[in-house]
Amino acid sequence: MAFSRWLTMLFLLPVLLSACSDNQPKLTPSAVAARQISTEGSAFIGDGGRDQARQAAMDAAIAEASEQLKRKNVAPTLISDIKVVDEWQEGGVYHVQILAVVSEKQLCTSSYRKKIVATAFPIVTTDQISGTESQDLYGGIPREINNRLMESGDFIGRNFTNTVLYSRPDMAPDILPSSNYSGSSVIDIARRQDAQFVLSGVIRDFKIESGEYLRGSGVWAEIKAATRDLVGRRSIGIDVYVHDGFTGALLFQHRYSDSILGDVSLPAGYTVGSERFNATPAGHKIDQIIHEASDDIHRVFGCYPFASRVTQVVGDRIVIAAGAQDKVKAGDRFKVYPAVSNAAGNGAAIMESLGVLTITEVSTNSAQGTLDVESQKLRVHPGDWVKSSSAP
Repeated sequence: MAFSRWLTMLFLLPVLLSACSDNQPKLTPSAVAARQISTEGSAFIGDGGRDQARQAAMDAAIAEASEQLKRKNVAPTLISDIKVVDEWQEGGVYHVQILAVVSEKQLCTSSYRKKIVATAFPIVTTDQISGTESQDLYGGIPREINNRLMESGDFIGRNFTNTVLYSRPDMAPDILPSSNYSGSSVIDIARRQDAQFVLSGVIRDFKIESGEYLRGSGVWAEIKAATRDLVGRRSIGIDVYVHDGFTGALLFQHRYSDSILGDVSLPAGYTVGSERFNATPAGHKIDQIIHEASDDIHRVFGCYPFASRVTQVVGDRIVIAAGAQDKVKAGDRFKVYPAVSNAAGNGAAIMESLGVLTITEVSTNSAQGTLDVESQKLRVHPGDWVKSSSAP
């Protein structure tokens, strides 16, 4: 009997193991290959030397990997990691082969923390928020979007919510220049706050739809008018924008719309993001929009190339406005670009890189290093900017 039980167990063992393995996710060789893209890039070795050519070759390989993803129609897929598997020189050309690891996640971890400054969200129709309601919406909505971005660990938020970019909120995102200043207000704010991005927006709609409650006359109409704040409906529409702090270009634009039912009021003194604010029907809807907007911005800019400004040039040392808090480390390398205004004077023109800055010393809020092209260092000035070579 013992022998027969042993034979039965021996027969059942492969079946049991097969059953257990069926519950485990299987990753076939083709599935592994589908999560990796191998590409090559090359660049001529010019005055910048091998280091600059190597970086240019890597950029070309990364660009080719991104193009392959587009051709495969995998828009939600992101390149989550880049590994150099081979590099060589043939004559005056430098070659790099990379392995791009593909991720299906919508969010990815950034190598650096990017600075974003938040400005006020004015309302298009001023009488849609009464004096007896919370006046914190204008500064509170962008402040809380910024707070959410900072909680992700990929951004450093700066609040400049006493400043309005739009003198005509109904014309947003068009920014009308003031009569005494012809430059870009976006770039000016970004420069003063050492920010890479500028967050702005407008409250497009916040109207109490009270017509149905006021219809008719007499006592019943008065009762409905008195209770409209308790059983009313209020539409809400918020436009959110993100501008590039170096070129002034509009990089992100989205409208978030919803409808508030019930108590549509927001009593004065209620602060956006507070517990009592979120406990109201109107505050709850606004909080949902804040979460959605911050998630969307993180999704778009979490893996965006990092950029910062040059603050000082002392001899052969170049200092930038980013340090340990931005996750900058000794040995990091950034391309340096001149801050040359375009013909309209409202943004930076696209210029050739002056070279590659290698970081040698890092403090909390700044870092310094040397340029790889000795002849170009005299062309670098405070206000110029540096950019990482990583791409989303």
